[in-house]
Amino acid sequence: MTRTLSIRQALTVAALASATLFSSSAFAFDAAAADATLRREGCFKCHAADRKKDGPTYREVAARYKGKPDAEKRLLTHITTGEKAKFADGHEEDHKIIKTKDVNEIKNAIQWILSL
Repeated sequence: MTRTLSIRQALTVAALASATLFSSSAFAFDAAAADATLRREGCFKCHAADRKKDGPTYREVAARYKGKPDAEKRLLTHITTGEKAKFADGHEEDHKIIKTKDVNEIKNAIQWILSL
């Protein structure tokens, strides 16, 4: 038996396919390059993927931003502007500004973080 989609169903399928195709998370990231960037920039001094250090784990960061459409933009702003980082004991410090100006390199690292 052949089943046809209603116009509403077809539009829903098209919208979902389009969102998946054009969302930044649909593009592959280079984990090794992300690791190299984060190491070179000194990010692992305060963060780790899943081990608590001075800053939140990258898994905690990913969980905090999961499903938020502005996650990449928010993290890009955080690591490129030196805005305040809040610590568990309540004190705040300026977040270290990432030195590289290569936006693709930074976005790759952010995509890796958000994938955890």
